[in-house]
Amino acid sequence: MTDAWRLIACQHGGPEVIERESFDPGRPGPGQLLLEQEAIGLNFIDVYFRAGIYQAPLPLVLGAESVGRVIAIGEGVQGFALGDRVGCVNGAGAYATHRTIEAARGVHIPDHVSSEDAAATMLKGFTACYLAEDMLPLSPGDIALVHSAAGGVGSILVPWLRDKGVIVVAHVGSAAKAAQVEAEHVLFDPFEDLAARVKGITGGKGVRVVYDGVGKASWDASLGSLARRGLLVSYGNASGPVPPIALLDLMRGGSLYVSRPTMADYTVTSEDLAHTAARLFTRIERGVVKAQIGQRYKLADAADAHRALEARETTGSTVLVP
Repeated sequence: MTDAWRLIACQHGGPEVIERESFDPGRPGPGQLLLEQEAIGLNFIDVYFRAGIYQAPLPLVLGAESVGRVIAIGEGVQGFALGDRVGCVNGAGAYATHRTIEAARGVHIPDHVSSEDAAATMLKGFTACYLAEDMLPLSPGDIALVHSAAGGVGSILVPWLRDKGVIVVAHVGSAAKAAQVEAEHVLFDPFEDLAARVKGITGGKGVRVVYDGVGKASWDASLGSLARRGLLVSYGNASGPVPPIALLDLMRGGSLYVSRPTMADYTVTSEDLAHTAARLFTRIERGVVKAQIGQRYKLADAADAHRALEARETTGSTVLVP
């Protein structure tokens, strides 16, 4: 297959380290599928691996999330047929025209979801799913603070929570982004003022849970916004890793809880993964979750997409098209 190519990083660094190389994907091995890619999702985790914040052997084929059609099936695979549209959010290798995946980590894409919409929502939507459904039993009337509410995960998590009856305090970085978010409270205060604003909105009590994908810059604001026995879910490091945690600070803040989850622990088995996907695709079908594709780039221009993402110039999701 001489026309197959992919984007790799041979060293850690900025977007300039992304290189293009031709390759032969060969035949899929036992338990594997070979996909011809149709759409690829851009995620901050791609930046973490490229920059070396998350470690992986080099050279690294970038990207985790993609959707493609099955063009070859390995021995022993059941439940998939040639031509099926299949999504994958695990491992590396998404930034490519062709991708070999483990069939057990593949997700059937239903007819009512386009390949681009699936690539724009799967990883972020699966993340929103375990955040909203699996980490904490939330009830109607509970109050949650969501950082980066106009971003990839936030733009899915906010309507998901509101569909559950949760009152959302959405925080974004600018007035322009605030105009894109529908929530009970939409704020764009600087982080140093945010906790006081949240406490004011909640009558001094604070919120039951904070969903924080920002990391270092938002850490103090997140802790300060929590109610007694509240939970801070730190699921990303967009501004850098959070500082060391002093347990006494959690005590003084009101017997607070902190969790640093990862999606892999909520989609361990193929059944877990299928259940998570079904919950997302059902909400897309119901219109609760919409694929908000803010920008599209050619796969060959992935470095430009990385620059825009790191500069906080993107809204919603970004899709790379081979």
